[in-house]
Amino acid sequence: FAWLQNFRRLVTRYEVKVENFLGFLHLGCILILLRQF
Repeated sequence: FAWLQNFRRLVTRYEVKVENFLGFLHLGCILILLRQF
């Protein structure tokens, strides 16, 4: 969860719908994993 602190949009939840928030959460996790390779 500490790595997700770099994504401002995920730290403060601006989205009203849960689906949008989960989409950005998945996108952030994918970007973190891609940086590892």
